[in-house]
Amino acid sequence: MSDKPLSIVVLISGSGSNLQAIIDALSKQSINAEIKTVISNKADALGLERARKAGINTIFINHTEYDDRLSFDQAMIQEIDQHNPELIILAGFMRILSDEFVSHYTGRLINIHPSLLPNFKGLNTHQRAIDAKHVKHGVSVHFVSNELDGGPIIAQAEVPVELNDDAETLRLRVLEKEHMLYPQVTQWFAQHRIKLENQSVYFDQKELSKPILISQAFTEE
Repeated sequence: MSDKPLSIVVLISGSGSNLQAIIDALSKQSINAEIKTVISNKADALGLERARKAGINTIFINHTEYDDRLSFDQAMIQEIDQHNPELIILAGFMRILSDEFVSHYTGRLINIHPSLLPNFKGLNTHQRAIDAKHVKHGVSVHFVSNELDGGPIIAQAEVPVELNDDAETLRLRVLEKEHMLYPQVTQWFAQHRIKLENQSVYFDQKELSKPILISQAFTEE
């Protein structure tokens, strides 16, 4: 297996806390990877400052300067492909991607979503979990497909929904799991243990019948 670091591009729109979790894991040499650039569609995204502090190249591409979604996505593709990444990570990137963009990066484009997919696709997941009286909530990392939050799921982490939870308290506990789960999945990619084939997820060359459920960072279950 090659010791060459995994080449990564990260897309963000906001605070970039999941980006920071991955940066922290890289700084501890927990992941054999390199973030080539961080791209944001928001000039004031805090995640850009997080990247700069870590010495990572940053790029702002203003989606409002493009006539349509596809034109913006083509501008991103042009920038991303200069770095020839093996993995593109969506870390709070708040734009729906065109079919062309998703197809261009099939098998190397992943996203994190704050629910136990397929439950609660879309927004406001924490309040929806409470309203539905679910006893378990959590976070999922999945390959991106043309269906919103609908791509093949790689791994999940759970949190209990407590009787006194509101959306904010639940969000904060899920966020802790996000910061554990995304670096773990990134590590697996760096170890070439994960791949997408015929819309099925393979881990260590075995097709997963269900998502990997993990309880703590950098462990195997």
